[in-house]
Amino acid sequence: MLVRWSGLAVLAEPNFRRFFVGNATSLLGDGMVTVALSFAVLDLTGSPADLGYVLSARTVPRLAVLLFGGVIADRFPRRRMMIAADLTRFVGQGLVAALLISGHARIWELVVLLAVHGTATAIFNPAITGLMPAIASDDHLQQANAFRGLAISAGTIIGPAIAGVVVATTSPGWAIAVDSATFVISAMQLARLNLPAQELPHSQSFFSDLLDGWAEFRRRRWIGAYISCASFNNMFYAAFMVLGPAVALHSYGGPIAWAALVVSLGIGSLLGGIVALHIRPRRPLRTGAFGLVLFATPTIGLAGNFPVSVVAAFCLLAGAGTTLSNALAETTLQHHVDKKV
Repeated sequence: MLVRWSGLAVLAEPNFRRFFVGNATSLLGDGMVTVALSFAVLDLTGSPADLGYVLSARTVPRLAVLLFGGVIADRFPRRRMMIAADLTRFVGQGLVAALLISGHARIWELVVLLAVHGTATAIFNPAITGLMPAIASDDHLQQANAFRGLAISAGTIIGPAIAGVVVATTSPGWAIAVDSATFVISAMQLARLNLPAQELPHSQSFFSDLLDGWAEFRRRRWIGAYISCASFNNMFYAAFMVLGPAVALHSYGGPIAWAALVVSLGIGSLLGGIVALHIRPRRPLRTGAFGLVLFATPTIGLAGNFPVSVVAAFCLLAGAGTTLSNALAETTLQHHVDKKV
């Protein structure tokens, strides 16, 4: 492995720096949402089932729209789509905050508004992969992806802490209001990007674009192999996040132990992002696939009733491996799959 220590060089590029400031701010706001929504729903109904409905409303549209979001991102100027998604999330989260602060929120209203949020996110995220080569030089692409991974990790650690303070001193609605405001900052920074001239939109049909994407996927077998590893990672991540709190409650003493495991996961993600800034593996996807497999370790630790300190160490490894893998995979796709700016 070739190691380079100029990991901060990409921050000297104005376009990436502007994007990073805006995106990191909105990711920090997103990190506040889960804590704020949990307290908001429990204040409204006290029902864990209602909390599940509300949290699922953010996630299910992301999965359902993600494939189409990639096609949309290829048919329209990416920056325009991303700004529209940011403004949609600003309005949606602003309405959620207003309903909560006024005391008139109902569960079905929160579900609908958070579904809008999830749909906009599903359009925003695929556009980043294609936009990155236009805002970071080829030599610094991996650094750019690593910095975004660091921003995601920082949001998952710092966001909940900020939300806890805001909720404790004011109300959950004000924490959601802060999240809403972060999307304005993101949209403003996207508007400041100095991008090259863009190609004209596609003339073929939406369905034809989907078929073309499938053909590209089948032609590059290495993408399918990596997705198989990513699916393995997601399976263990889901098991860990769903079953982890129950195991922590019954075997490790409760919420404090679970919080320690989640924080360990976030710290590991930060470490993985730092590593991704400096390494240039000769076989990036093979290295990334090994990083994904590491997420099996904390789930195995919970299943084996290992000491909480050991499971926390596994969480550090899992977080680091996942973030490193994401940076390497994004960079490989950006280098080898043609995309319109």
